Amino acid sequence: MNADNTTAESTPQPEPVESKPGQSKKKRVLLIPYPKFVFMYPTLIMAIIGAIVLYFGGYHSVDPSQTTPVAITGLFLAILMANMFIIVFDFPRATSLTLIFVVSTLALALWMLGLTRPDMLPSIESIIQHVRPVANDTFFICIATAMGLMYAAVFISAKFNYWELSNNELLHHHGMLSDLKRYPAPNLRVDKEINDVFEFMLLGAGRLILHPSTEKRSIVLDNILFVGRRERELTHMLGSIRVKIGDDSDRK
Repeated sequence: MNADNTTAESTPQPEPVESKPGQSKKKRVLLIPYPKFVFMYPTLIMAIIGAIVLYFGGYHSVDPSQTTPVAITGLFLAILMANMFIIVFDFPRATSLTLIFVVSTLALALWMLGLTRPDMLPSIESIIQHVRPVANDTFFICIATAMGLMYAAVFISAKFNYWELSNNELLHHHGMLSDLKRYPAPNLRVDKEINDVFEFMLLGAGRLILHPSTEKRSIVLDNILFVGRRERELTHMLGSIRVKIGDDSDRK
């Protein structure tokens, strides 16, 4: 009687795992390096807004005396300049803090100048009043259409150059004829870098550095969108691969 109880306790039965609806085991992870143009979507959104407002508002001609077209054009140019500034330069954490400090200092200096030298404000205001960029609805429609086509081209080209972690292998799909290069996934190391704070704020983008065990050179993938999520997916899948390998070796 005691022997039977000991045997039953030493071999516990596995508990059934309940699968929740909507959850499925992910069997592959896709890594797509995008060009920096993907970060231009704030400019595209502003162009679409400008086209809609000016078209339905009836602003079909260019008239600097109209307030609405001037305001929308000025806002569009400001967003465009900020967007291009982010793309042209990289802003690591230290550089971003320095930039915020410099902008804050300049704003404070201008405010103090306005308090101490109020006579300068009328001259500055007159200069600003003469700068009145204005565009009509056709301009914004053309900008939005051109950028939309560029985005379509970017996402189509991404289908011909991407990386995939699947079935214990790291696969590189590239070329019009879907050329394929294979790397072994076991012992693959993954590093994540956030080399631009503003790009990370826009699309969670960053850099992934892959270190295959059979390659001397590392594989650097820039502009991976939502890089934190991709890193967690890679870590989870690589952890599963290591566990499976360990189980197989223990059975031998």
